[in-house]
Amino acid sequence: MQLSAVIITFNEERNIGRCLDSLAGVADEVVVVDSFSTDRTEQICREKGARFIQYPFAGHIEQKNFALSQAKYPYVLSLDADEALSDTLRQSILAVKSDWRRDAYAMSRLTNYCGQWIRHSGWYPDRKVRLFDRRRGRWGGLNPHDRVEMDAGTTLGILDGDLLHYSYYSVEEHDARARKYAVIAARAMLDRGRRGSWLRVAVSPAFKFIRNYLLRLGFLDGRAGWTICRMAALETYWKYRHLIQLEKAQKVGQRQ
Repeated sequence: MQLSAVIITFNEERNIGRCLDSLAGVADEVVVVDSFSTDRTEQICREKGARFIQYPFAGHIEQKNFALSQAKYPYVLSLDADEALSDTLRQSILAVKSDWRRDAYAMSRLTNYCGQWIRHSGWYPDRKVRLFDRRRGRWGGLNPHDRVEMDAGTTLGILDGDLLHYSYYSVEEHDARARKYAVIAARAMLDRGRRGSWLRVAVSPAFKFIRNYLLRLGFLDGRAGWTICRMAALETYWKYRHLIQLEKAQKVGQRQ
């Protein structure tokens, strides 16, 4: 079988080279769908032999599904630009290519946070479906937290090895992205008819922190674990607070 690797990018010169290098010898084609980057992303992709397509960004889910539609082969490996295959995962995917038995395969994602690999805090094993038959699955979920959704009756396998995720290089970067994602998530929730409440604003962040820091052993990740769990709680707080603000603005607009 032949395999298409598909990746979406926007200003990913810091990460995309590592991602593409990890796909060498595994993918039979690499398709990069870019949202008009202004850095060296395009140059790096073309130098490494990827097929480079520019397409306006309409949302994470929408962009990834467009990337799937550009793949030459039905079997796809969908990655983010800040991810890369570990050596063990590379071998697992090569083995599957020789003997494809499932409709989709999931893999554990191991995240690097400010130079430290995080093995708790709700971040590991963080199993993701990334290798699948695109005729039987597609990207879904709620922006910006997308996920692969397979048709009913499909079979799932689990691969050995980790998908290496180079998430944040600084706490400031994490803070900025958490605020951005909270706004995107709130808008997506409003579009789907979800409603906010001050009870959720008060309770959900506390629950998120307790779950990740205590129940999911975030304290074992040291200072990084504390920061990760705190930021997850803050993002939850910002999301529900912004949802309430959007609802109020919507009601005002309807009265006018």
